[in-house]
Amino acid sequence: MPTSAAARATLLAACLLACCAAQADTLKKVADTGKITLAYRESSVPFSYLAGPGQPVGFAVDIASAVADAVKKRLNNPAIKVELQPVTSLNRIPLVQNGTVDLECGSTTNNTVRGKDVQFATNYFYTGTRLLAKKSSGIKGFGDMAKRKLSTTSGTTNAQVVRKYDRDNKLEMEMLMGKDHEDSMLLVETGRAEAFAMDDILLYGLMANARNPAEWEVVGEALQVEPYACMLRKDDPQFQALVNGVIGGMMKSGEFEKLYTKWFMSPIAPRGQNLRLPMGKELRDNLTAQSDKPAV
Repeated sequence: MPTSAAARATLLAACLLACCAAQADTLKKVADTGKITLAYRESSVPFSYLAGPGQPVGFAVDIASAVADAVKKRLNNPAIKVELQPVTSLNRIPLVQNGTVDLECGSTTNNTVRGKDVQFATNYFYTGTRLLAKKSSGIKGFGDMAKRKLSTTSGTTNAQVVRKYDRDNKLEMEMLMGKDHEDSMLLVETGRAEAFAMDDILLYGLMANARNPAEWEVVGEALQVEPYACMLRKDDPQFQALVNGVIGGMMKSGEFEKLYTKWFMSPIAPRGQNLRLPMGKELRDNLTAQSDKPAV
């Protein structure tokens, strides 16, 4: 056995690397444990949200379920258990990294910073940061937010984008951080903030499911365009290929467009609201390109 401090440190590092390498083999992990754990969000309408207690639904939930079915088929084991794990903006990446969650498909932006910690699959949506405000506020864009209170959600790229915009334009906004999207919207609903900055598609979803959708509006030009994608652990090429194969197959077969119509162009739970949001050019182009290119 090594006795020097340096040798012990080398041995520990080797053990940690071996542990991480073993953990990154998701298909083996699922085969050994007999279960796959999928993450879901509680208020990322229409991607991943609760339609009722313990009932996650959404566009990304359906994609994750299709991946789980493909894993069962690959391992020739239909009895594999699918477990569901709620995650937040703050803990979603650590829970993927440490093996608690095997796949996170929700409203997570694929960018280069996060790409150092996790692997992203094919991009399945594109969005930008805009504002949700009450019509009575008179707010029509970020320029109207000078020296006013703005809410956004902790652990999101939107918070970083808005802070930079605030500094660059010297708006002196006061930023209030919600723990999740519903909490951030509640800050506006209760008058503690005057607008909520978030991905526009999530704002449309939250507005559609508000108690009085007619009193809200999504306003302002998007500050940036960012892709959403499923997250998995790094250095796991077999599982990455399986996930990309599922999403790419759906894009090629037309199933992806049908799924899009179900969640963005049709009434959705729990209130039967229709977002009426046609597919944008970036996403339409990616049905062919099937790119996993991150935002900067």
